[in-house]
Amino acid sequence: MPYDLKEIAAISGMPGLYRLVRPTRAGVIVESLDERGTRSVASARNKVSLLQEISIYTQDYDQTVPLTEVFDRIYQKYGTDLTVTNKSQDRDLATFMGEIIPDYDRQRVYMSDIKKLVSWYKAVSGRLEYQENVAEQPSAEAEAPEVAEQAAAAKPKASKKAATKESTEAGTQQETAAADEALSTAGIIPTEEAADAPGNPEAATEPAAKKSKKKAE
Repeated sequence: MPYDLKEIAAISGMPGLYRLVRPTRAGVIVESLDERGTRSVASARNKVSLLQEISIYTQDYDQTVPLTEVFDRIYQKYGTDLTVTNKSQDRDLATFMGEIIPDYDRQRVYMSDIKKLVSWYKAVSGRLEYQENVAEQPSAEAEAPEVAEQAAAAKPKASKKAATKESTEAGTQQETAAADEALSTAGIIPTEEAADAPGNPEAATEPAAKKSKKKAE
């Protein structure tokens, strides 16, 4: 991933972006993503939204673009020198957004979201190093065929459990976290009200089809 956003977060009630340092009994110690790098504690009452889990709505209701990919597109086109800021005119910001995501949803992605995107990109690109994509390393299967075969033989049950767990977690987290998975929050990330917003299309899961049993004649 070009910009590693796993530990970068937006925190309710705290302006700017923060790097997560370590958890404490009272919350989590964070470090501001600016030149000062000030450390503070985000309490359990503050809602933490990891940038890696945020995406942007497109006109296809079932498709969103992850923020990591959006940042990569911006870097490929502008590098670290953006031509717009969060104070640019709306038409310039809309043009910028259209260049990065031509099919972004004009109804669900607000102007405040675009301004936030620009601010976040400037903060991230100014503090994190862009990582060029590298060739994939040989897999464990290629390096140790016998071990890979044994793992494959034991894998189905574990995979089925993992899939069930992921599906369950996606369903239970849809109402509480979906609002943070996209920027269409009218410029507020996150709020208690936002947690009740409609879920992100990506968080939706389809129920498994039940196999019908034929009755014995």
